[in-house]
Formats: sequence, structure tokens, C-alpha cells
Amino acid sequence: FSPSDLDGVDMVLTAIDDVDLSRDIGRRCRELRIPVNVADDPSYCDFYFGSQIRRGPLQVMISTNGKGPKLANIIRRKIEEAIPEGAGEAIEKVGLLRERLKERAPGVGGEVGKRRMKWMIELCTAWGMDDLARLEDEQMEKMLVEGWEKHLVLSPEEVGVKSQS
Repeated sequence: FSPSDLDGVDMVLTAIDDVDLSRDIGRRCRELRIPVNVADDPSYCDFYFGSQIRRGPLQVMISTNGKGPKLANIIRRKIEEAIPEGAGEAIEKVGLLRERLKERAPGVGGEVGKRRMKWMIELCTAWGMDDLARLEDEQMEKMLVEGWEKHLVLSPEEVGVKSQS
């Protein structure tokens, strides 16, 4: 290692079998205001690597701040098992529905914003994840015309979402 190795770098990860050198690199990085991760030495870390779950737009990060990476991995697996199969697709569909609702009822805050938020909360609470994941364009339109416009949250059956069974 040469101190010039730090010239022009944005971040540093040191994972070498020399504790003193790793800490020296960590100190130099701090002096130069370069974020650093000194492997197996959390007190010298400005950032940590977490255990991550990605399902489409759903992202869950588990971190132990470097104190128990294996435990983070075990916890990640337990959380991952609990996430419903269609969660990523359901989030995509709810996002599309929200965009359409914002076009129909624009604005931030105020009474319309509160009503929009309340309607989306009621919808997400009333519908199952699988039903949300199966929403199609024409069903979203029906929800907006016959639901939103009439201050109702329609059921999956009322908009024609077919049961998976």
C-alpha cells in the first residue's frame, strides 16, 4: 500500500490480513474524508455491507452495523420467506394505479391529497397481495371510475380480478 493509492478514489474497502495496515488505511481515509470499510473492524467503518432482498421494486436491507454479518444473513432469509410471492408485482400495479389516480385527482396535500391517500390505504388493506398483483389496465380504470369517483373501494370480484383458486 502506498498513500498515493488513495488519490482520486471515492470510497475504500480494505480486507487484508494486516490489522495495523488496515487501520492505518482507515485513518488516512478519514483524514481525506473518503468513506472506508475496514473488514472485521466496525469501529473503523463509515459504511457497512448489508444483506439485501430485492423483489422488483421491493427492497429490504438488513444490517448489523458490522457486528454480526452472518446473523444479518439468517434474518434476511427469515424475512424473505415471509414475503408473499407476488409482492413485487403487487407493488408495481399499485404504483401504476397511484399514477393514474394522481392524473385523475392531481395536487399535493389538501383535501384531494388526503382523500387519495385514504382511498389507497383502504384499497391496500382490503385487497390481498395476489389480487393486487393480478390487476390489469381495464380493471384499474374500473376501480377509478366506479370506485374512486363514487368514494368506494371495490372488491377484486367487482372489478373482475379472477380468483387464483
